Amino acid sequence: MGSPFMSAMTALLVDRGIAVTTFEFAYMAARRSGGARRPPPRLEALISEYQAIVGQVGARLMPHQRLIIGGKSLGGRVASHIADGLYRERQIVGLVCLGYPFHAVGKPEILRIDHLANLSCPTVIIQGDRDPFGNRGEVKNIPLPSAIGFQWLPDGDHDFGPRGKSCVTRSQNLASAADAVSAFAAALPAPAR
Repeated sequence: MGSPFMSAMTALLVDRGIAVTTFEFAYMAARRSGGARRPPPRLEALISEYQAIVGQVGARLMPHQRLIIGGKSLGGRVASHIADGLYRERQIVGLVCLGYPFHAVGKPEILRIDHLANLSCPTVIIQGDRDPFGNRGEVKNIPLPSAIGFQWLPDGDHDFGPRGKSCVTRSQNLASAADAVSAFAAALPAPAR
């Protein structure tokens, strides 16, 4: 959660009037504190961690506040697995995925999207045009429900950074991503509680 990407996105969202809560999964915290660099645990364990955080944040919401969940890469993937249930229960109003990992790098034939097929929670996926986990050319051919909108960032990689000779900068792409999140949040209706 202290990565340059997350720090920059958090600051940009706060500048746009969006309150942000960040957290990191236990396996990532262990890596940061000098623990062994292990792969992520099973998705079910990550889902449980994420649901606990949503419960804590939701308990502190003021009546006028709306909760949107999301995350970067794996965090967004985990959030996408619980979004529909939370949306139906009126605990959240939307989902934001920053750099969604549609597939592992170099394996575009093995998609991680089955759970998205019937997604009804309003969703925005903000993705770099050349993200190695799902670039624009690959993703345009994936049938996804109308609840999912996209914001494509020109020449962006997984962290939205363009190549050196691009007509855009990383800062511009990050600002565009924050603008897209802000516009998405503004368009969502207040929850009926």
